[in-house]
Amino acid sequence: MKQILVGFHAVQARLRVDPDSLKSVYFDPGRRDRRMGDFLKQAEEALGERLHAADSERLHKLAGHDRHQGVVALADKMTVARTITEVIEDAQSSKAKAMFLVLDGVTDPHNFGACLRVADGAGVDAVVIPKDRSASINATVSKVASGAAEVMPVITVTNLVRSMREMQEAGVWLIGTDDMAEKSIYDIDLTGPIGIVMGAEGEGMRRLTKETCDELVRIPMQGVVESLNVSVASGVCLYEALRQRLAKPAT
Repeated sequence: MKQILVGFHAVQARLRVDPDSLKSVYFDPGRRDRRMGDFLKQAEEALGERLHAADSERLHKLAGHDRHQGVVALADKMTVARTITEVIEDAQSSKAKAMFLVLDGVTDPHNFGACLRVADGAGVDAVVIPKDRSASINATVSKVASGAAEVMPVITVTNLVRSMREMQEAGVWLIGTDDMAEKSIYDIDLTGPIGIVMGAEGEGMRRLTKETCDELVRIPMQGVVESLNVSVASGVCLYEALRQRLAKPAT
């Protein structure tokens, strides 16, 4: 299955992790700044004849819009998804504590891409999403994720609640966010195997998803805004987990 990669981040991430999957990479020869120069040095060495100059009309047609930064690629779709069990076993074998991001009903591709980006930055082992009522990885998600969509395992499950229970049986503590929760994200220990559960903006988590969580926490809000964007909220929670883990290394 082929996919379109748009922009420097997405194409350069694929160049790093799997250059053979890039079938054709198109660039704007009219862009002669340093960023394009650095990209071409990397791409010419890895791609050879698979690198092609293209005018703005061709790039627009490939990307579907003009926000391509002068770089568009046609690639084989990578399969980085694993099973929940494999992720947990891999973490245990390396003496690390698994960390998941569970997204319930995040359908906007920009939000999904931003969630993948922050998950990668915080060291999440995998993102779990339901088969229905969820965005899937496409060119928009890939561009917003700035390369994270190419390396972050995304596990798509048929029944999210059943998969959450599978995680719990394996010792993963599931923490959902709720504006009305008594404890804040800063009040709990996040150094063990955890799954941060986020719902869609506006609707939040579905009832069964919320009821399945082991604990609900809130993100303290000091201003007039009632809640954060789902990707920002994910970042707050995941980076608090990362902060705690760096302060208390796994033993």
